[in-house]
Formats: sequence, structure tokens, C-alpha cells
Amino acid sequence: MVDYTIYDVIEMKKSHPCETRSKLFQIVRLGADIKIKCLGCGRILMIDRAEFNDKIKKVISHNEGPVPIAGQK
Repeated sequence: MVDYTIYDVIEMKKSHPCETRSKLFQIVRLGADIKIKCLGCGRILMIDRAEFNDKIKKVISHNEGPVPIAGQK
């Protein structure tokens, strides 16, 4: 099992179907459901914890706060 906390940057097994096809996400909220933000387009997805644990590949970095999205202010 992968150890993760809020604001961690993670890599998922499949890419987000946005224009950037990014596999990198940042965890925004933890609970029974987990909110993750695509680091390519900035969209937020909500996934239940069991599904999230199946789809996560690895933790890239641990952060203290939100990561800015490229091309957004």
C-alpha cells in the first residue's frame, strides 16, 4: 500500500483524458472519498478510497501546500 497525505503529488496508472494527458495529480482532500486535482488542466476529480488505492501508482513528492498549475494564475 502507498502512504500518502494531503497535498502530495501522485502518479496514477492511467492518464487524465484532458488535452495534456497528464498522469500527475495532487491530493486536495482526504476522507472516505478522495479529491485529486489534475496538474495538467486543473480539474478536480472525486474518487472513493478503494478505487483510488487501486489506481494510484506512486507518490512523486510531499508538499506543504497547493502546487500551481502551469498556464493558470
